Order: sequence, then C-alpha cells, then structure tokens
Amino acid sequence: MKVAVVGSGIGGLISGLLLAKDGHDVTVYEKEATIGGRLAFIQEGEYKIDKGPTIVLLPEMLLSILTEAGIDTGEIELVRCDPLYDVHFTDGLTYTKYADVDRQFEEIKKKFPGDEEGFLRFMKDMDERFTIGQPQFLESSFLKMRDFLNRKTMSSLFKLKAYRNVMGNLKHYFQHGKLQTAYGLQTLYIGGDPYSTPAIYSLVSFSEHKHGIYYIKGGYASLLDHLRKACDKNGVVIKTCTPVSEIETSGGRATHIVLGDRREKIESVIINGDFPTASTLVKKKAPKSYKPSSGCVLLYMGVDGNYDDKRMHQFYLNEDFSGNMKDIFKNKRIPKEPSFYVFNPSKVDSTLAPEGKSVLYVLIPVPVSDEIDWKSASEYLSNLVLDTMEERGYADLKKRISWIKIRTPEDAVQEGLYSGGSFGIAPSLGQSGPFRPQVQPFAEKNIFAVGASIHPGGGVPIVMQGAKLVAEAFKDQYKIESERKDVSLHEQDFGSIRSM
Repeated sequence: MKVAVVGSGIGGLISGLLLAKDGHDVTVYEKEATIGGRLAFIQEGEYKIDKGPTIVLLPEMLLSILTEAGIDTGEIELVRCDPLYDVHFTDGLTYTKYADVDRQFEEIKKKFPGDEEGFLRFMKDMDERFTIGQPQFLESSFLKMRDFLNRKTMSSLFKLKAYRNVMGNLKHYFQHGKLQTAYGLQTLYIGGDPYSTPAIYSLVSFSEHKHGIYYIKGGYASLLDHLRKACDKNGVVIKTCTPVSEIETSGGRATHIVLGDRREKIESVIINGDFPTASTLVKKKAPKSYKPSSGCVLLYMGVDGNYDDKRMHQFYLNEDFSGNMKDIFKNKRIPKEPSFYVFNPSKVDSTLAPEGKSVLYVLIPVPVSDEIDWKSASEYLSNLVLDTMEERGYADLKKRISWIKIRTPEDAVQEGLYSGGSFGIAPSLGQSGPFRPQVQPFAEKNIFAVGASIHPGGGVPIVMQGAKLVAEAFKDQYKIESERKDVSLHEQDFGSIRSM
C-alpha cells in the first residue's frame, strides 16, 4: 500500500518505519529543510543544544519501540540521572529527587518530616495505578464508542481517580505544601495546570522514581541520525522542503495529497503535526476548537566555562506557585516572578560545546495569548531569570554568555503549534484518554494521525507509543479492507457462475 506521512516528527518517522517493515511503500513529506519537528537542535557554530524535549522518561518503552522500528539501540548511549534533579524554593530550601526510594525516604524525613509514610503510600498506590493505566490508556486506542463506554474502562478511570486533579490528589499523601508542589510540577512537562489536570498524570512523577530519568549522549535530537539511517535501510523515502497543502478526499477516502501545483495519488495518509493545525489539511472538515497547552519562553545559551556544581536538571519555583499557575492558565498574563527550569547537559556531555565552554537551556512556562507583546515580555522574562540565576549560584552568568537565542510562543505559532502551545493540546480531563483525538480521527478510515495532540499524548516515548497504535490500527484497517475485497470478488465469481 502506498502511504504518505505528512510531517517528519518522531511520531511520523516511527509510524513510517513500522509500516515499511510490514512491506508498505512509505514516503515522508516534510515542509522544513530538516527532519525531526520539535526534536531538533539549536546550533551556533560548534555549539548545539536540544531545542525541545530534554528529559528522557520511560527509557524501556523508548528503546523497545526504537528496536521494533529497526533501529540498533546498541548505538544509543543512555546516561542515568541520579539524583534526578533539584527543586529550589525561594526560602532557600532545596529538595532533591532521587530514583532510589530509600534515599528519597531519608530526604523527605529530613526536609519534610512526617510525610515519609505518605510518600511510601504514594509510591504503592501509583504503582498499582500504573499497572492499570498502561494497558488501558497507553497501549490501547479508543476508536469506537464501545471501546470506552464499557464497565472495564469506566472502572479503570474511577480507580485512577481521574475525577481528582493532580494537586488535590497529592493532598491525600503529603501535608507539606512544598512537597505537594514538588510532586505536582511535572504536569508542566506536558503543558498542563497541576491544579486542574486529572490525577492520572500524577503517574509522571511516580515514573521518575520507578523508571528513572535519563539523558541521551549527544542530545535527545541525536536520535534523528539513527532514525534517518533506519529509513534509508528500510526504504522509507524522505522528501524535505516539500510542504503538503491539502489532503483530498472522495467517496469516504483520502485519495490525493496536494504538493504545490501538483497532486499525488495515495492509498493512505498519516498526519504528523500538531493536530488542531495539521487537521485543516483535510479541507472539507470544519476545524474543531481545542484547549491548548501552556506555552514557554525558551533561552538557549553558549557559556564560557562550566557550571559543574549544578545538576543537569533543576527547577526554580517562585514563592507563590499556585498564583504562578493561575497567571499562566487562568489570567493569561506574564507572571511577575516566574518559576523556571534549567537544563545543564554539558555537566555530562562535552560534545555539545568547544573545550572549556558549555551550553544552558532555560524554560519559562507562560500563557498562550494573542494579546501579549512577546518581544517586550521575553526581554522582561529573560533579564529577570538571568538575574535570578546569578543570585542562585550561577556566578557571573550574564558576563559569561557568548551567545543567546530566545524562542517565544509567537515563534511556536509560526512553526505550526496550535495557539503557540508547546506541548500539543492541554491534558485536561475532556482532552485525555478516550476524549483526546484518536489515531483514526476522521470518517475516512485511511487517514491516520500521530503526535503530541493525539492519544495517548505528549512526551517522546508516549508519542512513539502513539505511532505503534497507528501501525496497529493500520494493520486492522488493511485487514478489514482486504476481507471486503475478497468477499466482493467471491460475490462476483458466484454471480458469474449463476449467470452461466
């Protein structure tokens, strides 16, 4: 079957590789000059740093799917982070998160006495919920109403406490507000408000302990070299600088893609892009409104020297975290004192910068809004955050910066991200699990979709799992159509015999 993949993000490439291994003729169409989508590098001379994702979660899932896609994972070096990261509060308290549960118990006993047993209950309960949630909500699609309107799925949602929000759920385990924040901030990884995102996403913080946090040597975007090599080996054709402007449909099927002034016939198509934006390629469908995730202002820097005394991953939280989240998600205004995340990969990877130099990446969560002047907002935020970093131990940082690049939600919009949100659509209850766009989102069953806005959701390994769901749905659809053809041929043969 001739398959067109529109977009070369990680979901599109993995989908294409899985289908190519099943013998299909796959061509990937990418509008940019390079592949990867959000998985890319920011480069400046001999410096490079990941543009988007930095924290590698669910490493076993990631490696397993890469292997299924035909990639030699023996060539990929994973560096385990332990301690995982530091969470810094404005009063000077630093909470260190460890992969090891025993070390974490002692850290909580020291910093938040009285909450140690609550932590053990949290780990036990989340372990049980992960066992329920993985097959039900990560490894399954909800393509028909009966797939989710059944006793098993509804029972699972109840057991996962989906009716609670993350911060409300954490109050059942931790008395200290700071500790609740330290286990709730992870919803920001996928652009969600911890005060309204369903409690099922508490599993992210649990997973950091259970499965660990890792770094890919050379940067997360170094996966693209392995993906391109696998595409070449498996006959997946990649056409860069080739934007698709429309997916034509007729008779309940996608029939052609439009490339500039020409059309190409297809038998199936996979849309890989931020779905609310990319879905408009199917012109006959009225665009649906979604709630976007939060945006971010990103700072990428080349720095003289290194900050080896700082962990690779660090979170700096403002004094009023709930007020910070309210500004971002409800008031839609720039926080006066933002919380932020710092990525310091040069601590373990000398290949990212010239000798004696390093790179830093700062992510500042912000609202998505058309009414914000992002030039002045990004200047305000970058100056404030750099000053704060110097106060927090990044000595002479501003003097040591040799170059800096800033990316805002305005840039994200220009790159095709819905409303400037950095993480796909928001992980709200009405946009999670069965309520999120699925891998066959249209009536035309030969149109598939994959990406952060498609079930099962955002994050590189989860999007890759979505690619697996695409391949499974494709196989089922292909089987159904083959059976229909066989029945039709059989009926034609029978009709011919009767007419003799």
